[in-house]
Amino acid sequence: METRMMLYTKRADFQKIAEEFGIDQVTARIIRNRDVVGEEQIRNYLSGRLSDLPEASLLPDIEKAASLLHRLIREGRHIRIVGDYDIDGVCATYILQKGLLRVQEALQDVPEEGEKGKASCALIDHVIPDRIRDGYGINLQIIEVAVSDGVEAVLTCDNGIAALEELREAKERGFKVIVTDHHEVRLDEAGEEQLPPADAIVNPKLSKSAYPEKNICGAVVAWRLLERLYEKTGIPRREWEAFLEFAAVATVGDVMELQGGNRIIVREGLRRMNAGCENPGLAKLVEVCGLTGKRLTAYHIGFVIGPCINAGGRLESAETALQLFLCGSPENSLPLALHLQELNEERKAMTEQGVEEAARQAESLYPEDQVLVLFLPKLHESLAGIVAGRIREKYGKPCFVLTEGAEAVKGSGRSIEAYHMFQGLCGVSELLEKFGGHPMAAGLSLRRENLEAFRRELNRQAGLCPEDFRKTVWIDAAMPVSYVTERLVQELALLEPFGPGNEKPVFAEKAVRLRDLRVIGKNRNVLRCRVLDGAGPGVDGILFGEADRMREELSAMDQVNILYYPEINEYNGIRRLQIVISEYFS
Repeated sequence: METRMMLYTKRADFQKIAEEFGIDQVTARIIRNRDVVGEEQIRNYLSGRLSDLPEASLLPDIEKAASLLHRLIREGRHIRIVGDYDIDGVCATYILQKGLLRVQEALQDVPEEGEKGKASCALIDHVIPDRIRDGYGINLQIIEVAVSDGVEAVLTCDNGIAALEELREAKERGFKVIVTDHHEVRLDEAGEEQLPPADAIVNPKLSKSAYPEKNICGAVVAWRLLERLYEKTGIPRREWEAFLEFAAVATVGDVMELQGGNRIIVREGLRRMNAGCENPGLAKLVEVCGLTGKRLTAYHIGFVIGPCINAGGRLESAETALQLFLCGSPENSLPLALHLQELNEERKAMTEQGVEEAARQAESLYPEDQVLVLFLPKLHESLAGIVAGRIREKYGKPCFVLTEGAEAVKGSGRSIEAYHMFQGLCGVSELLEKFGGHPMAAGLSLRRENLEAFRRELNRQAGLCPEDFRKTVWIDAAMPVSYVTERLVQELALLEPFGPGNEKPVFAEKAVRLRDLRVIGKNRNVLRCRVLDGAGPGVDGILFGEADRMREELSAMDQVNILYYPEINEYNGIRRLQIVISEYFS
């Protein structure tokens, strides 16, 4: 895949910003590069707190949903939460299950004004669909079981907005229905929203939504609903804030843009986790992942903790992760946390096999396709999205990976910025049994006989051009390595958490010399060196990858251009500046 280097040239009075906020002009430039403009936005970016989040009341139907839940719990009704099997759905289900039980407890203690007795004892439980048996979201079987169980109200989280038929059945069966979701709303041919019948729909993507931030995850939607419910019940706000670590984990795990409120949620959530996770199960998972004592970042959630949470829902049951968070005891948490870690190791091995086969197909069967549709019948269907993401990264193309399901071909897709994946599926909806998703990711099922037509029509309608497939690396500043100081590195930490929408800064310098090249690590995948730019004693450098090959290449180059990010390397109590070189070229 061809890579294009681009240097940000956005303008601002960087000296004024630096003086006003007590930061380096380099830091001020990076903030402007992230489209953070104006004193209020910059202040929120650097030091925003939960009080700076948009008002929860701006979410559609949130007052209606909170009032209905409050009444249902007070009346002692049977409420069933219907979640989802991924990290966002698990966190959302945990927040609502734990939160609604707390509301029930509070209402048991304090009679409603004008009432003599205490509230009836509601039954609050949950169900998470099985990824393979049930597929995504609420289904008719879940409704049938709820009827037989005497359920009176259904509360969805991280799903439900597309469940028109299922929730119509629920309403006909006499259920109260509350939908909390964050997924795209389907439109009919006239452009009208196709909404499920429900007593309340809380989704920031509804056209009537006044909530300014549309791209929040399902767990955050559930968390904001719980905020209003706690206020209505008189539960202290600090108890609502205790769920922040789960809102943060879900935001990173569901790959939401780390801008605005999402950035505040993740930064504050990480701050609390680094002070000691309040939830014993989450604390134990951090421990078994080998992260105790380390400063947790969004990277650790996205690539270490999050995959363990997801592993249960992929290979066995999402209940494992949910019970880990609900169990409330460090002793009971340990076997569950260890089991999730073991499942994740198994998942990694299966993923590598899938990526190898998918890459073979992409290169030998469909090298000219703009949108890759790869059929891996033996791949565990829960891994389709991961494999699709790896292939997308490798070839820079939108990719669907499909597997053989029990009744139909199922799969997941991962996209590139230039291709709106959900709209792409809408264009071939007549070939699909079921689909849903976002601009950058989607899930679907279809009949086996429609597979080739699906691939052909997606590519016919793709409308992509060669420019869309070029990987673009945006450089924040051309900065000599001799400019790097420990103070600057500490200041750059203010810009965290890094992720989509708030990418880790990239710096560049031309014509540096790399000396004292040394391969280290038992896997020989780390190359250490000394980086000299002629303006000082130089700085330690480190590269990750095929270290022997890189040493051979760099030994033959007198000077080299580099992309890098500075950090502090602390070892045996000694702190040294170093730069991590991400790319080099002549």
